[in-house]
Amino acid sequence: MTSIALFNNKGGVGKTTLAYHLAHMFQRLGHRVLAVDLDPQANLTAQFLSEDDLAVLWHEPQSPAWQEPSAKSPQLFSRVSANTGTMASAVAPIREGLGDIEVPDPVEITDNLWLLAGDLELSAFEDKLSAAWPAGFTGSDPAAHRTTTAFHRTIEQARRAVEANLVLIDVGPNLGAINRAALLSADTVLTPLAADLFSLRGLHNLGPTLREWRRIWQDVVLKVIPSDISAPAGTMTPLGYVVMQPIMRLDRPVKAYRRWLERIPQVYASAVIDQQIPGSPYEVATLKNYQSLMPLAHDARKPMFDLRSADGALGSTQTYVQQCYQDFQALARKVLTRLDEVQ
Repeated sequence: MTSIALFNNKGGVGKTTLAYHLAHMFQRLGHRVLAVDLDPQANLTAQFLSEDDLAVLWHEPQSPAWQEPSAKSPQLFSRVSANTGTMASAVAPIREGLGDIEVPDPVEITDNLWLLAGDLELSAFEDKLSAAWPAGFTGSDPAAHRTTTAFHRTIEQARRAVEANLVLIDVGPNLGAINRAALLSADTVLTPLAADLFSLRGLHNLGPTLREWRRIWQDVVLKVIPSDISAPAGTMTPLGYVVMQPIMRLDRPVKAYRRWLERIPQVYASAVIDQQIPGSPYEVATLKNYQSLMPLAHDARKPMFDLRSADGALGSTQTYVQQCYQDFQALARKVLTRLDEVQ
């Protein structure tokens, strides 16, 4: 099994959209994929599931009409039940001091693609994780170790249940305790970027922080975790970055975009890899902006590259859809090649 965290501590770079489409494309390429939503904003879960599904998943009271599936997507409504859990419910016993993780059944999205759903209540786990981090530096507090490994153990057990060979973890845009535990659970890290000043500043923070977390985990914590608690290796190997092209604005000309784009390879190599490498060997791909397809994909509850005429993708838009499919297929294959290279 290989796990990939999609992470950038600068938000608004298309991270969740990338995770959603890669999950679907990896499934098309023959993999059994488990998508994990560890962003407390739960945007990935909202992309996979309808609003009716989310209301049931998050136990929100509904009017009697909620029991009727919508005419547009009746097949989506049966994906969750009142007993389906989330990553927040999985760690709730630890957060409340009542026990250990309770692993939920992953939601089956389609053949060979499952979701461990997110929840805004996951943010309540932040304080518990913050306190457990320093408490886990010695072998005297197994409860702290169960807390810091909770995400890893939940993902591991869910992955085994569905026999997934590829795990995608969507992580929020910050360097807090939830993201530390989430990233330590990942074998590799793929970084979506925009070609702007804010993404470059984010890289300067991201690289040193990941290296420090890795050092503390592997040199201090792993050595004292009891053998009966499954713990991640904490490798977080950088896979590279994907540049997400923005919509060009009149106040942001192409020249400005290219200025930041040309700086990304050097900053990524020095900040994240901690080396000076000529060229851009860590650039995985540059994705076009498919903003015009997003509203159609959202309404149809499917990836942009699956849009059909019945979904409103008419005329020349179908050519755009086909190009989108080819781009994501090429990206997914490049990511798989990178995975083979780092294993």
